[in-house]
Amino acid sequence: MGLEGRVALVSGSGRGIGRAIAVGLAQDGADVAVNYRRDEEAAQETVKQIEKLGRKAKAYAASVDTWEACEELVNNVVSDFGHIGILVNNAGIASRGNSVFDTDPAEMERVVRTHAFGPHYLSKLVLPTMREQERGDIIMISSVATTRHGANGAPYNMGKAAMEALAKTLYKEERPHGVHVNIVAPGLVETEMGKRLARATRGVGDIHDLDATMPFGHVCTPEEIGDVVRFLVSDQSRYVTGQRIEVDGGGVWTG
Repeated sequence: MGLEGRVALVSGSGRGIGRAIAVGLAQDGADVAVNYRRDEEAAQETVKQIEKLGRKAKAYAASVDTWEACEELVNNVVSDFGHIGILVNNAGIASRGNSVFDTDPAEMERVVRTHAFGPHYLSKLVLPTMREQERGDIIMISSVATTRHGANGAPYNMGKAAMEALAKTLYKEERPHGVHVNIVAPGLVETEMGKRLARATRGVGDIHDLDATMPFGHVCTPEEIGDVVRFLVSDQSRYVTGQRIEVDGGGVWTG
């Protein structure tokens, strides 16, 4: 996809969808800053996979739900890599599956801060260096939850909806500066979060027990999400911005 010379910051890229995105961007030639919250071992494994591809990578511990942590993260990445041309806002946490009536206010704030405040902070912080590049890209990893708004998931639904509102606003503001902003909205994906969701809502111990009921005969993989991101930040999408792409096989997965 020709990303040589570009630097990507992928939040929450120690494992799962974030790792697949980070490695995929490296396969296309980008150097990658790997962000993680707690699992340093997983983040270092992502770094190793990127380095095996001949690209530069470094792991950074930061929780994206505070301004101070995001500011330090971006400053460190720019210091180490020189600039940031691609930002993928992927870091996320799940709701606990409670109704609004039963939801702890602290949980609501924590989930919304991660999915909405963090992307706002990071986007604001990368824009000065991104505007200096020939092209910039900001990708929001959202969810089909924003079209379905299922019960017992208000904090997650709210956080992802706010993230998408940010993207729809930001692309209009940054288009004159050559920055593309797009949204990728996965359905059920074979990640640790996806496996927990499958157990809780479908009662399956192995997520692949659902393969036969899923579009194209399998649960979506992290790499299939990563491939869409790779397209959106490539020259093939040079006239694409402000778009939302659902990656769920064209079908509705109902828990």
